[in-house]
Amino acid sequence: MANKVANTVEKRVRKWLDCFVVDLNLCPFAAPVVQSDTLRITLSQSNQIDHMVTDFLLELDLLQSSSALDIATTLLVFPNALGDFNEYLDLVDIAEQLVTDSGLDGIVQLASFHPRYLFADEPSNGASHYSNRAPYPIIHLLREKMVADALSKFNQPEDIPERNIHTLESIGRTEIERRWQQLFSGDLG
Repeated sequence: MANKVANTVEKRVRKWLDCFVVDLNLCPFAAPVVQSDTLRITLSQSNQIDHMVTDFLLELDLLQSSSALDIATTLLVFPNALGDFNEYLDLVDIAEQLVTDSGLDGIVQLASFHPRYLFADEPSNGASHYSNRAPYPIIHLLREKMVADALSKFNQPEDIPERNIHTLESIGRTEIERRWQQLFSGDLG
């Protein structure tokens, strides 16, 4: 049964990556990695913070000790915990401090995604929040060199967040929510 649940979680994450991140071009560099075998999606099954931190450290170690040809990037998914956005942000703060404490600043960077993600400077009902919403709380571990390389090949990368806001607002919250619900409808098993 646990395997079936894990498979469903991974399928939902992949469907979100395909339907939101790639199809809406929210990350213009995502498609090649999403479509490759170098994307690692792993689950932290715990609902206890100390175990989630241990899972993060294991993934951090695996990423930095592996070749980018084997693991380009990792999505660490927390399907059983962190439903509260502020609790999730607390874990992200711990994770960012662990990256620093491990001497991996400039080597690994984190991105955060949550089902209830809210940008502080955006209206609470804004469509823009969906650029960082995911079906589950996720910490994305990225290789900073790969990010820098991708950004260097992109014209005006500093405009990506504003472009995402424009894209999501032009689609509209009602349509985005309809698409969001479609992510979870039907049999994924």
